Amino acid sequence: MATPGGRSVLFVCLGNICRSPIAEAVFRKMATDNGVVDKWVIDSGATSDWNTGSAPDARGLACLRKHGIETDHRAQQVTKDDFMTFDHILCMDESNLRDLNKKASSVKNSKAKIELLGSYDPEKQLVIQDPYYGSDKDFETVYEQCVRCCKAFLEQHS
Repeated sequence: MATPGGRSVLFVCLGNICRSPIAEAVFRKMATDNGVVDKWVIDSGATSDWNTGSAPDARGLACLRKHGIETDHRAQQVTKDDFMTFDHILCMDESNLRDLNKKASSVKNSKAKIELLGSYDPEKQLVIQDPYYGSDKDFETVYEQCVRCCKAFLEQHS
């Protein structure tokens, strides 16, 4: 899956309809704007199978659109293969982190580095809260956190 000489990143949250598709779209736009998108495999997934096949939350899509970003992502669950093919798996909160580490421990050839996306935040906001039960403002907060974290992550891995 990884591009020759390239890198790969999978953004993960609970349902893959709010936080992780926003992070994926933000990172793809940044990589595109920096002329390195062809060096990356970029995707997102869920720890649960609740929303498989669903489009991202309409509020998340509206937030991205407001910032000039489009996505056609469909929710998918993280698979065992993901741990063997992705270099980086970046998740949103401690619960995602626990679920991913548990799943990774059952994968023999796991090579993915599993981290909180927030560990890259220069403002030290470790957790990116799920905005699902929140307001448009909460989606905007997620977007801003993703921008800060993705920028720092891209700078460290370019």
